[in-house]
Amino acid sequence: MPSLFVIQGRNRGARFDLPPNAAAVSIGREAGNMIQLDDHEISRRHAEIRRVGDALVVGDLKSSNGTWVNDVRVDRAELGSGDRVRVGRTVFVFARDGDDPAAFAAVDILPTTSTGDGSRIVRTMREDDSIVLAAPEESQNRWLAKARSNLQVMYRTALAVSHTLDIDELLDRVLQLVFEWVEADRGCIMLLDPETREPRIKARRDRRAGEPATMQISRTILDYVLDRHEGVLTSDAQDDDRFASGNSVVRTGVREAICVPMRGRYDTVGVIYVDTTVPLIQAADEGQRRFSDDHLKLMIAIGHQAALAIEDTTYYSAMVQSERLAATGQAIATLSHHIKNILQGIRGGSYLVEMGLDNDDLGVLRKGWDIVRRNQDKISSLVMDMLSFSKEREPDPAPCDLAAVIDDIVETVQQRADELGATVHWRPQAGMPPLLFDAAGISRAILNVVTNALDAVEGRPHSVVTITAGIDDDSQVARVTVADNGAGMTPETLAAIFNLFVSTKGSKGTGLGLTVSRKILREHGGDIHASSRLGEGSTFVLEFPLRVADASSSPVDLDGPGTPPPGHAP
Repeated sequence: MPSLFVIQGRNRGARFDLPPNAAAVSIGREAGNMIQLDDHEISRRHAEIRRVGDALVVGDLKSSNGTWVNDVRVDRAELGSGDRVRVGRTVFVFARDGDDPAAFAAVDILPTTSTGDGSRIVRTMREDDSIVLAAPEESQNRWLAKARSNLQVMYRTALAVSHTLDIDELLDRVLQLVFEWVEADRGCIMLLDPETREPRIKARRDRRAGEPATMQISRTILDYVLDRHEGVLTSDAQDDDRFASGNSVVRTGVREAICVPMRGRYDTVGVIYVDTTVPLIQAADEGQRRFSDDHLKLMIAIGHQAALAIEDTTYYSAMVQSERLAATGQAIATLSHHIKNILQGIRGGSYLVEMGLDNDDLGVLRKGWDIVRRNQDKISSLVMDMLSFSKEREPDPAPCDLAAVIDDIVETVQQRADELGATVHWRPQAGMPPLLFDAAGISRAILNVVTNALDAVEGRPHSVVTITAGIDDDSQVARVTVADNGAGMTPETLAAIFNLFVSTKGSKGTGLGLTVSRKILREHGGDIHASSRLGEGSTFVLEFPLRVADASSSPVDLDGPGTPPPGHAP
């Protein structure tokens, strides 16, 4: 099984296995931690390792000295084999199942010290300054010079096509590179229409400034390249036997031109075409032609790389669009189903209200109104969750009494608890000072968790929901704990409860509440953690950074804007 191997600290040499059935493994100096360390520089509950799907994630529990993975301070980080986790003066090496942690421990990276480690940097080099890829100088070895030149072109092409997901920008970069290397007067890139398979101009470049003249491309050459998937180099197309029957060759008077297919993994996506406007006889008088076989070979390679990038960009865009549509469809289906259930409740309650009014029956009238009121609270809560999740919000901290906020929440849920026959125990820490936090946001986050706890104990004998709150000076956090004695959750369910639209309540839940609570806590710089045992219940711990209000500050008005009146969901 996965394990942590201590390579530095008082517990050096100790090995701690991470059981697969444990949802979370805590690390700290208290006896209650699964990994207890003899290290006075770590907090009582310093960090925890939680299983998320197939991955193991280390999370800092707002410790004083922080949690470090590979010398980078983290709040949460997925662990891979060989990663080094440092808490206080203790350093672990993480090993997955089947790996030997001692092998990872045998490789050490020296820390930076004031005296240095004896290493001296002799030379630095950027990726575009590589000696092998630099532009070739005069050399007796012409083969090596040509190889360097070709390698430079391909390397720069690879960089160009890998640094953008915009197809138009990608094509412009490719043409720019081609013009830097080939003495072409004109060039263009054509992509095939996915439906008609007709080539369409997507990018064009002219070496001479000014208004570009009409560019005529031989359809005969274009069809040859697309049908045979071969690149073409011509110095006089009219005299080339391959195009002897091509009328478009005669009409355009093509002299020097290169046309290559852009062929990817699956199909040809287009062509790259460059030509010259100088007549062939003039080029011959000047002593040499501009295009050669080497140009054709590299143009074919460039076309292939560009085609791969276009395919990747196209499939990536399609995948993003598909995921966006799927997420939208899931959201609409989930929320529509939940709203339909609420409306059915309101319709049923309204029917009882009408019956009570018609028969002058106050008992039936009250019963119907209670149903309408409860469903009204549900729709209000749903709308607030949707608003909280859909937009980024900067918390507006103000001096506030955390105990008073929870007092209001307990009063809000008391009627629901009475209906379930559940007891709500609420215990604040004595002498807790006013704190700085966003009262409306934290109230929303706690209310969602308390409401879930009441739903979890529905139908359970002697059902109890316990709420505690206080401050932890060691970890410098304010902490609210909500525990219930409900049915509990399996490790698989526990790992997924914070995912959007994941609900343990079946058709009764939206799967928004816990997601919104976590979002609010993280906006405050805190987080929410959960633990559960099947058949015994669940515990949720909400934490946010401890900021004590100044003595001169006035607490916020809890009945002011943004905080609901008692008996109504925020």
